Amino acid sequence: MDKIVVIGASGHAKVIIEIVETSKDYQIYGLIDTYKEKGQRILNYEIVGTEHDIPDLVNKGVNKGIIAIGDNWNRLLIQKKIKKISPNFQFITVIHPTAIVSPSVKIGQGTVILASVVVNAEAEIGDFCILNTGASFGHDSSVKNFSSIAPGVTVGGNVSIDICTAISLGANIIQGITIGKHSIVGAGSLVLNSIGDYKLVYGVPAKEIRNVQKGENYLSKS
Repeated sequence: MDKIVVIGASGHAKVIIEIVETSKDYQIYGLIDTYKEKGQRILNYEIVGTEHDIPDLVNKGVNKGIIAIGDNWNRLLIQKKIKKISPNFQFITVIHPTAIVSPSVKIGQGTVILASVVVNAEAEIGDFCILNTGASFGHDSSVKNFSSIAPGVTVGGNVSIDICTAISLGANIIQGITIGKHSIVGAGSLVLNSIGDYKLVYGVPAKEIRNVQKGENYLSKS
């Protein structure tokens, strides 16, 4: 069983840790975190260093891992940083055993699919995406790299979601919709019309509220 590191040590990391334990495909060697003290333990796993320690871990044979950072932009930045520091490091994909994923689905590296997710026929999931608990992703739909689908989201068939876009808790997107890059769909929204790049939309039905900046925080009220 290959040893891996979990990159990140906050709430999302706890969820990823438990998926890895349940799946039993990998053994967790430890955690990587830039902002927490080395030696601190999360769910009985030790923080073994920062991303700058990854080359040493690779030399020890720990050359695989998963990024457990919920924010799309921060996940993109740490992935780029790790690949620059340690080009031979490999990113794994983690799928909860209770997820129902059609055999015709394409899934990229570094993606996480959480408990009770359903991904239907010929959907395409990019690299370093998150499909969170209880989400439903429709047939022939696609979500590109570093995007996230929050818990309870329903995405209809033939929907296209571009890079670094966040679909927030409980949103519903009808079939045939296109959503641009770096956009945010607010919690509980009903999306009936396509959405451009760098847009914040929310409401029932969802309406464009304003433009957003690349990397804008969307996971807290602050």
